[in-house]
Amino acid sequence: MKLTAIIEKEGTGYVSLCPELDIASQGDTIEGARDNLQEALELFFETASAEEIQHRLHGEVFVTQVEVAVG
Repeated sequence: MKLTAIIEKEGTGYVSLCPELDIASQGDTIEGARDNLQEALELFFETASAEEIQHRLHGEVFVTQVEVAVG
């Protein structure tokens, strides 16, 4: 299953988020944050009931950018 991973710098590390399931993780590097998120997602699917997966799983997620005039 392919899921979205949004990774952003926070302080000296990186935070990763899967918006389809609202699961997050972190790491010292972009790759570490991605790998830790992948592990967290795998553990979730191993332990969650079918009902919990169905309840938390959002359908389509779109990631884009918008331009905003400032000042």
